[in-house]
Amino acid sequence: MSDLFYVKRPSSLQSNAPLVIMCHGYGSDENDLFSFAQELPEELFIISLRAPYRMQPFGNAWYAINFDAVQGKWSNNEQAKESVNLIAEFIDYACTIYPVDKNNVTLLGFSQGTILSYAVTLNYPTKVKNVIALSGYINNDIIPDKLDTENFKHLNFYCSHGTVDQVIPVDWARKTPAFLKALNINHVYSEYPVGHGVAPQNFHDFKDWLKKYI
Repeated sequence: MSDLFYVKRPSSLQSNAPLVIMCHGYGSDENDLFSFAQELPEELFIISLRAPYRMQPFGNAWYAINFDAVQGKWSNNEQAKESVNLIAEFIDYACTIYPVDKNNVTLLGFSQGTILSYAVTLNYPTKVKNVIALSGYINNDIIPDKLDTENFKHLNFYCSHGTVDQVIPVDWARKTPAFLKALNINHVYSEYPVGHGVAPQNFHDFKDWLKKYI
């Protein structure tokens, strides 16, 4: 049984449906990205996860982000690694109990959910086919030290970021294309003149991209 709470939208297909798993950002919940579901292709089986750490007075997180006068802003990487493993286990769980294609799994993340989506894919590449990475970056502290390009040649990444993002600086995201290129991973990287959010054109673009890879 899965340890993660989630909501789902079944596919129009009776079997071997492409699976999309959504991972929301810090302080949000499963309903945030799930609002995209009605606009995405009906053949997709869509699951939106709720992160495991409850926040007060509301919201959820995949891992704690602490603000310290001495250390400044820092992330709890041990919690992040635990969440990486939870999501990886959930992929197996979903592929077991739902009529989906285990070889056609897409992770769709926003912000902290994107950081986790990158990490899940780079730690467990055989579990994922596509990644839609919105407003996030690659945290090198939660991915393997050594990465074999042979493990990643089947992957496709759509990455995007706002040029005036005040939460995660765009410069962090701009390191992503070179990182993926070094691993010979097929990828697209786009920027939009917005802050920490998903512009309508961004949604339109990643939806069109997804149609090509499902």
